[in-house]
Amino acid sequence: MSRRHAIPKHGAPVKRAMDIVGSFIALLLFLPVLALIGALVKLTSKGPVLFCQKRIGQYGKEFTFFKFRTMHADNDPAIHREYVTRLIAGGGDLGNGKGIYKLINDPRITPLGRFLRRSSLDELPQFINVLMGDMSLVGPRPPLLYEYERYQTWHKRRVLELKPGLTGLWQVEGRSRKTFDEMVRMDLRYAHIHSIWVDLRIICQTPRAMFSGRGAC
Repeated sequence: MSRRHAIPKHGAPVKRAMDIVGSFIALLLFLPVLALIGALVKLTSKGPVLFCQKRIGQYGKEFTFFKFRTMHADNDPAIHREYVTRLIAGGGDLGNGKGIYKLINDPRITPLGRFLRRSSLDELPQFINVLMGDMSLVGPRPPLLYEYERYQTWHKRRVLELKPGLTGLWQVEGRSRKTFDEMVRMDLRYAHIHSIWVDLRIICQTPRAMFSGRGAC
């Protein structure tokens, strides 16, 4: 897969340094919250604390993506596969601000999971992904394998051009954009305008998006 759209070499080390420092500090600061959420997940439903899932990263490389588990164990993924297929085909709606990865009124979600998803606190373990280098603090959200298989060629540019991120332009500005294609266009827009200053602006806007429910994806 082509790497011609990747971040210029002079900018990549600075972005990576910001990712390492930012994710390390965040993990230290959120350690008590991580421990509390982990304990609550374990106490309130059967199954592992973390939900580990294969996602597609930069250049189409697979990696293991971490989240707090928000669903009942052994749930049926067919519901979400159908939802994703409709969205990519243009028959779905992203206007609820929840993005492609979270359904409204999903019967598979636990009561605690609903709160974690609304607040985006289920995403905190992804600072580990950032520290490991699979993700960046800012970038497009990493697609699921079966989602990526349904992409048109131009959709794939959202993952090939940049490393996937914990937050991004869609999360902080895209709530009113209702289709999957418009979400992809926002990711491609970020690929063309990204800089350290743009990343810092998005990071600063993310807490407001999280607590308003926009940042959940």
